[in-house]
Amino acid sequence: MAKYKGDSEDTYAENSKTGVLLVNLGSPDDTTEQGLRRYLREFLWDPRVVEVPRFIWWCALNFFILRVRPKKSAETYKQVWTDKGSPLTVITRSQADKVRSKLVAEYGDELVVDFAMRYGNPSIPDVLAKFRQEKVRRLLVLPMYPQYCAATSASVMDAIFSELMTWRVMPEIRSIMHYHESPEYIEAVANSVRRKWDEKGRADRLLFSFHGIPKRYVDAGDPYFDECQKTAANVAENLSLTDNWYITFQSRFGREEYLTPYTDKTLTQWAKDGIKHVEVICPGFSADCLETLEEIEDENKGYFQENGGEKFDYIQSLNDSDEHISMISSLVKKNAKGWL
Repeated sequence: MAKYKGDSEDTYAENSKTGVLLVNLGSPDDTTEQGLRRYLREFLWDPRVVEVPRFIWWCALNFFILRVRPKKSAETYKQVWTDKGSPLTVITRSQADKVRSKLVAEYGDELVVDFAMRYGNPSIPDVLAKFRQEKVRRLLVLPMYPQYCAATSASVMDAIFSELMTWRVMPEIRSIMHYHESPEYIEAVANSVRRKWDEKGRADRLLFSFHGIPKRYVDAGDPYFDECQKTAANVAENLSLTDNWYITFQSRFGREEYLTPYTDKTLTQWAKDGIKHVEVICPGFSADCLETLEEIEDENKGYFQENGGEKFDYIQSLNDSDEHISMISSLVKKNAKGWL
């Protein structure tokens, strides 16, 4: 059996194409306890996600976490699940479809656009196999995380290269790793806030909530914290805000210290301090998912209102809006120069 994947009739240059792959985090295939266990096993075993000695973490993961967490997570996912499946998968598929329509209309069949999930389905190996069959010889990878983090963006590239190591003919590769200050991205996020203001008025405070990571990752050199700060500051400047905007971090896991201040504790304290109306945006998420729809719009809204807050407005992610699709398409064209 051949060690490397390839076809004997493959010719490197003949009819070769450029592939664009959008990659997001992923979701379980269903909301059963078994489905969550499969998903969490793949996600939490990634050494980029949990930087703990493997033997210690294997014991904790298999003897404790995977015995308790899947049931609880399954119930949580049921709260946001749609008739078409996971919101993250549904939205990311729509993003890829719309980007494909926009770019193929301009460049024709020489361009192949698809999406994959880092964990779960459609998997990176499966989608790359389709690319190989379509003679993709130039590959542009867009991890759908505006702010770079080793646990997300770098993990995507780990999976990409792991699969490409099995190919006989490797494609040329480019990736888009940092777009946290891209003018089009900043403008799109700022415009989503403006639309909310036009519809519902301004709140007392605007909160930028980013996904949290362990503080020691940043101490070790991860630029994620700084990139979150730059994104929020640029959006605030675009909106001409000089005060009443704040940055927090959500989604802690375990007892380890994460980036602070924490979203849940901040909203609880604001309510106790007499703040009545807040608006929350999560610009680190390119598509709404469990962490925005359940954790922010439900759980954290509850913390705020249970402690005296009155009005809580969640500002949706950019999702598959026309402005977001234009921004993604522009990123692709800028980074595929010389290929298309």
